[in-house]
Amino acid sequence: MNERKARGVGLATVSENGQTLDVWYPRPYLGEEPQPIDDDLIAKLSQIEGRDEGRGVSRTVTVVTIDLDESARSTADAYLRLHLLSHRLAKPNTINLDGIFARLPTVAWTTEGPCSIEDFEETRMRMRLQYGHPIHLLSVDKFPPMVNYIIPSGVRIADGAKVRLGAYLAPGTTVMHAGFVNFNAGTLGACLIEGRVAQGVVIGDGSDIGGGAATETTIPGESGKQISLGKRCLLGANSGLGIALGDDCVVEPGLILTAGTKVSVLPHAGVAPSAEGYFAEPVVVTAVELSGVSDVIFRRNSQSGRVEALPRAGKEIKLAAISRINA
Repeated sequence: MNERKARGVGLATVSENGQTLDVWYPRPYLGEEPQPIDDDLIAKLSQIEGRDEGRGVSRTVTVVTIDLDESARSTADAYLRLHLLSHRLAKPNTINLDGIFARLPTVAWTTEGPCSIEDFEETRMRMRLQYGHPIHLLSVDKFPPMVNYIIPSGVRIADGAKVRLGAYLAPGTTVMHAGFVNFNAGTLGACLIEGRVAQGVVIGDGSDIGGGAATETTIPGESGKQISLGKRCLLGANSGLGIALGDDCVVEPGLILTAGTKVSVLPHAGVAPSAEGYFAEPVVVTAVELSGVSDVIFRRNSQSGRVEALPRAGKEIKLAAISRINA
């Protein structure tokens, strides 16, 4: 089986002008060869095919095979990639999503399903007449909520609108009411998400994104290197993260840690300078030079106002892990 290929049998929503608005793939899979489930899905989805006069759309069965290393070639292709991520068949940053925005139309997402944004007020009137009740417009966006297409096993999501299709949530993950997880981002273990997780950010097992906290997407000046959090990290409430964290790191509440933030690296108590790179006096570096280092507590000194990096109990921050020192 070629696991860099993927296939899905889906139900597409197509507007009157022939534009594909969305595609639902109940059981996508890796590989390009047809599977026994294909015939079963085609039979079931064919029963849903047809015209929805109220929304002005048609529902039609589609079968798509894609190459995960190539960029998306159509809306159906793009939706299959997003489904693969949310079905946990592909992890974030492992498939080509170049140009995906251009393949996803902006859609009027309603309580009755996706609608074209063209002449939507006419569509609203038509839907009201056909369905006999007010139509609620949920959003006007390219990405729909993940829970409208799949609920991954073992997760809790307090507000389904806050997790986009294409998010990857591992079992044990909880996304609270104010939490937000973008597409091609997510968790690799049991995590608590109370803040905002940007596109492409991956969070390790046992980590916590505090309320009001937010991550950037990539590290500036690092050739598009993704921001990530290792295992058992804490991003404190209302903090901001612009570098990668290793395992067992803490960013204190309210601290905005950008790649260019000047950080005083404090020595571990009782550690003498040595040829191995440990040190006894504070050294000032930019935060990006600590990107990916484990066992670090980032805080702001309440008296001096400087940002400090402290080694966690029983640990040391080794200068050999820092490529450049700006004293």
